[in-house]
Amino acid sequence: MQQTAFTPAGDLIAWTETAGEGPARVYVHGLGAASAPYHAHIAADPRLVGRRSLFVDLPGHGLSDRPRDFGYTLEDHADALARVLDAAGAGGSEIIGHSMGGAVAIVLAHRRPDLVSRLVLAEANLDPDPPVTAGSSGIAGHTEEEFLAGGRERTLERVGPVWRATMRLADPIALHRSARALVRGTRPTMRRMLVGLAVPRTYLVGAHSAQPDGREELEAAGVRVVTVDRAGHNIMFDNPAAYAAAIAAQP
Repeated sequence: MQQTAFTPAGDLIAWTETAGEGPARVYVHGLGAASAPYHAHIAADPRLVGRRSLFVDLPGHGLSDRPRDFGYTLEDHADALARVLDAAGAGGSEIIGHSMGGAVAIVLAHRRPDLVSRLVLAEANLDPDPPVTAGSSGIAGHTEEEFLAGGRERTLERVGPVWRATMRLADPIALHRSARALVRGTRPTMRRMLVGLAVPRTYLVGAHSAQPDGREELEAAGVRVVTVDRAGHNIMFDNPAAYAAAIAAQP
């Protein structure tokens, strides 16, 4: 495990990595998740081995520190991710981001284009105010006090065993503030940032999920939108072979 500071107080963001050639592939997890459980099996696909791969746990998640005075906005997460790439000497990386991790990757590419050579986004959040059925909306529907006083436990009961396995490791304050940040979004929005980027961009959506709004606009801006068969939101678990193939495809 490797670590670098992401706050002036010295709080540490953690990642693990495998050695390899070429631009690094950096895997970024979603809300309440962790990178290695969601992505290590993808990086081990024969089409992807041989490349340097970093599995980054965002602040408040997985192995990373969880300061109580941190904002956990999308911009905060993106800046912390930038600290990892700077410390690891991983400029010009391919960023593979799932859900919230995809939104963080977009913000990173917008703020630090030197660090990103390509984006692969799996059902990344693109717009503020997602449907109330979204996991982030359910968490953000509580005040922070309500979430700490029982909302977290009710959420863990509701989300099911796969998401619960990593969500229970996330700091409750970090989880709630990150969810609120997803619902609030960014200005400009993640969608506007994505459309304006010049790097190769692939957006993956599971066939069992609602198809993304504004697909035509994304494609007109050069974003490759791919519907993945036999998959829902967690494409890496539902159809790992297709997920790996999309990452391996030449932009």
